[in-house]
Amino acid sequence: MNVKVTFLPARKEITVKQGTTLLQAGRSAGVHIPTRCGGKAGCLMCKVKVQEQERKNLSDPSTAEINKLGTWLNDGTRLACQAVIRDSVVVELPEDKLKAAIRKQLEKQQAERDELW
Repeated sequence: MNVKVTFLPARKEITVKQGTTLLQAGRSAGVHIPTRCGGKAGCLMCKVKVQEQERKNLSDPSTAEINKLGTWLNDGTRLACQAVIRDSVVVELPEDKLKAAIRKQLEKQQAERDELW
């Protein structure tokens, strides 16, 4: 059965087969999900967030994922390389660190300009 995966904040959607990992779905959708370990749950770089009502649409966390994420699992954090898609799901990717730094700098500059006016 095919299911829909939506990646936020990019709002990219893709239809994949059940049993696909979030990492595989992201790659197919052209969404960059960083990883250093090749999908072996070794690097923690592919963390994503899933809202509580969507968590049932993914596989239960693997032992490797439980060992790596610990209490982060409670807030919906999953490893994209380990989370297998059962049903349609919306996934939030963290903001790239470089993009976040640039955004913060631009916001600071805008605030400074606003103070001058």
